[in-house]
Amino acid sequence: MGEWTWEYEGYDPATERLREALHTLGNGYFATRGAAPECRGGLVHCPGTYVAGCYDRLVSPVAGRQIENEDMVNLPNWLLLRFRMLSSDGRAGPWFAPDTCDVTGYRQVLDLRQGTLTRTFRYRAGDGRALRVEQCRLVHMGDPHIGALRTVFVAEGWDGRIEVEAGLDGNVMNTNVHRYRDLDRRHLTGVRAGVAERRTVWLRCRTRTSEVGIGMAQRAEVVGPPPVSASLSAAGHLAARRFELALSEGQPVTLAKTVAVHTSHDRAISDPLGAAIERAERAPDFTALLRSHALAWKQLWRRAELEVPGEAGHVLRLHLFHVLQTLSPHTAGLDVGVPARGLHGEAYRGHVFWDELFVLPYLDLHFPEVSRALLNYRHRRLPQALWAAGLEGQAGAMYPWQSGSDGREESQRLHLNPRSGRWLPDHSRLQRHVGSAIAYNVWQYCQATGDLRYLHTKGADMVLQIARFWASSAVLDPASDRYRIRGVVGPDEYHDAYPDADRPGIDDNAYTNVTAAWVLTRALELARSLPLRRRQELVERGGLDTGELPLWEEISRRLTVPFHRGVISQFEGYGELTELDWDRYRERYGDIRRLDRILEAEGDVVNRYQVSKQADVLMLGYLFSPAELAWLFERLGYRLSDELWQRTVDYYLRRTSHGSTLSEVVHGWVLARARRADAWRYLHEALEGDVADLQGGTTPEGIHLGAMAGTLDLVQRGLTGLETREDALWLDPVELPELSDFGFTLRYRGHWDIGVRVRGDELTISVPESEESAIKVVLPDRTLTVAPGEMISVRLTRRQSG
Repeated sequence: MGEWTWEYEGYDPATERLREALHTLGNGYFATRGAAPECRGGLVHCPGTYVAGCYDRLVSPVAGRQIENEDMVNLPNWLLLRFRMLSSDGRAGPWFAPDTCDVTGYRQVLDLRQGTLTRTFRYRAGDGRALRVEQCRLVHMGDPHIGALRTVFVAEGWDGRIEVEAGLDGNVMNTNVHRYRDLDRRHLTGVRAGVAERRTVWLRCRTRTSEVGIGMAQRAEVVGPPPVSASLSAAGHLAARRFELALSEGQPVTLAKTVAVHTSHDRAISDPLGAAIERAERAPDFTALLRSHALAWKQLWRRAELEVPGEAGHVLRLHLFHVLQTLSPHTAGLDVGVPARGLHGEAYRGHVFWDELFVLPYLDLHFPEVSRALLNYRHRRLPQALWAAGLEGQAGAMYPWQSGSDGREESQRLHLNPRSGRWLPDHSRLQRHVGSAIAYNVWQYCQATGDLRYLHTKGADMVLQIARFWASSAVLDPASDRYRIRGVVGPDEYHDAYPDADRPGIDDNAYTNVTAAWVLTRALELARSLPLRRRQELVERGGLDTGELPLWEEISRRLTVPFHRGVISQFEGYGELTELDWDRYRERYGDIRRLDRILEAEGDVVNRYQVSKQADVLMLGYLFSPAELAWLFERLGYRLSDELWQRTVDYYLRRTSHGSTLSEVVHGWVLARARRADAWRYLHEALEGDVADLQGGTTPEGIHLGAMAGTLDLVQRGLTGLETREDALWLDPVELPELSDFGFTLRYRGHWDIGVRVRGDELTISVPESEESAIKVVLPDRTLTVAPGEMISVRLTRRQSG
């Protein structure tokens, strides 16, 4: 593959869905999977188009119960383009399909630099005639409502005719996730097709319960010799334009279709269908669209410059491409969160989890306006979080583990174990730590941007109410004279109850308690630094009660952190659980990432064992630098020495199955900071997670956006030790021999395109000319000031890897 391409050779039905996910094209408003245009959805193909924030809620019978699920909706398929040979007497042959026809030279090339997907192949019909086909598609990064597909046909060794149909197909469902097959998956209703003028057809529909109106229009035209005939049709769920094309040997004939998509959520439109028809008819031709699309991508890449040599750099560039397609500058104008699986598939139903914890730190330093919009998604749903806490008898804001359209809890009550075929209770909604992630993201955004106005307004609204929830959740234990938080689930997710317990949840999850203490500490700092008038407004509205602050101070210093055998316990009682025979299970099953499913299928339960799905305690080393983490523990009355942390890291490395793609990111990050030589193994697996589908069939259902952004941030902040605090850039690069030469640009405060470069033991920082102030840079052994227009290189004093 080229440095800026992601390619596949040959047609392989077994990997088609993986290719579709990794070849998805998007622009932050909508995305379309890299499906073959002539193929409808089925077991092999899954064409899918998803508009950010377009959800619908349906009720399905599951295991004798009525279960409600909200899904990101698969919109009508705009890609549809099929063709067939015509005989000399006008008889039509079969429609081309790669699964049933003779295909050679099949090649798919994703151009990361320009944001296009090109497919080429040679089709030999039953009568021996050969047709060379090249298709290029784009989802426009400049105009977020436009998609386009150009198809070039070349006859090899013959003259004759072909028939081509370019259309919009409204007969679609959410079929991307096979385990959802027994649920109601038909979200579109009221599908109507029509003709607007001589070259334009349209579809109109709406979602069944959310009643989001959807309008889609297609303009299709032949470039080159005029068609023998052309007709428009609109019936049922299909609107199409059909052409009969005359081909001469070796002479290309091009068909271009331009499609516009609008929904009733869009601003500055009268109605979705009218807006789509108008936009499709006014759009430039494919060549001009490609030119403006490539320019938009050029500007994006300039703002997110990343230089990493070799295969690691190649995969990182693909990761960055998919992050930018899901969360582009267009996202800044939308009311959407961070979909855990991007806009690339239907896994997790398009819901918003805590993945922004891995995404926003990267965006903060490149596209802060996008970060702010994603935080605003949470702020708009603050009333729902306040209501949810009240229903639980708690104060403050209790954000949901899974969020969708309106911020209510969207986590399933039941989930299916594909290994056993059984539907099981789902207690993942007890992951209350999502609130701490939101507060952390607010704080990081404001530190990176210096946006005090946001911190004192919407940021304060969220951080103070999340702190209030933690203070309400903590209960004083007279026996230990410490506060405890009971009945939660930590990031690990495997442990949702104690063995044989009659209630879900575990007590004093270390990650939950430490991050809650951090939130309370930051909330105290924020409350005391607010401008007097703003503090008064919050007090008057009930957003702040100064009488609460002494309690927050007390709880933030006396929350429980459990320990056992000289390490931090994942939760109270973790060390008393049974040890698992890891070798036995690896020998028996090979891939044991999903030990929970394996054990349940055996009639056992993962809650009995000292096993973790993913990093839990070690997440603390991902969020906080060693110095800040030690300070947090000291504030809580505990001593966190380097030796204790290293023992803790070693302990959980041996007991983690890495059932989440986020796990390798965190472990690679923690080990790099701990100066451990095996950090590269985890980083390499994090890079391979989606491109090699290491989770075994999950990537075809959507890429793992948090893991992709996490690998980018591991280079940006993990390997450089980059922190933004105290009005300075703090840098403490770590040594990773496999990745010792890299560079990137970042946006910090008013500065654009600050260059950071690491080459071996040399660190270079460059600040472009501007009217902004000089930047303060703090290294472990010195403090520098870098003025605009200046470049400084320093030799690093390396600490050896462990």
